[in-house]
Amino acid sequence: MSRLHEVSVEFEVPFHDVDILNIVWHGHYYKYMEYGRTALMRSRGLDVEDIRRAGYALLLVDSHCRYTYPLRYADRARVDAWFVAVAPRLVVAYRIRNLKDDRCSARGQTILVTTDQEGRLLSETPDALLQRLV
Repeated sequence: MSRLHEVSVEFEVPFHDVDILNIVWHGHYYKYMEYGRTALMRSRGLDVEDIRRAGYALLLVDSHCRYTYPLRYADRARVDAWFVAVAPRLVVAYRIRNLKDDRCSARGQTILVTTDQEGRLLSETPDALLQRLV
């Protein structure tokens, strides 16, 4: 799998993300993937406001996550995010790594499509965004 413009974000697992077993609740992994996607888009000069000013929005249409090793309270972790594809839609892949144990905790992917300002789905990523993505 090609890794176009890979970025990494390190974080510490906060107490409020764990359950009674001291393990990160599964839904928080999507939040961690969002940390990565935000850093990835910002690295290309495409934060939310930049996309909005260009006359577009991104809509998440598909996501999945495979859990492979637990994160626990106070673990240091890193999310890596990269583009797998930028056209006709954005496909972003993720790997979340438990740095304490040096093991992969989860892998995931999200697919985003572009809409115009009125929310109409566009069939392809517009050139104005592609110029910054490639």
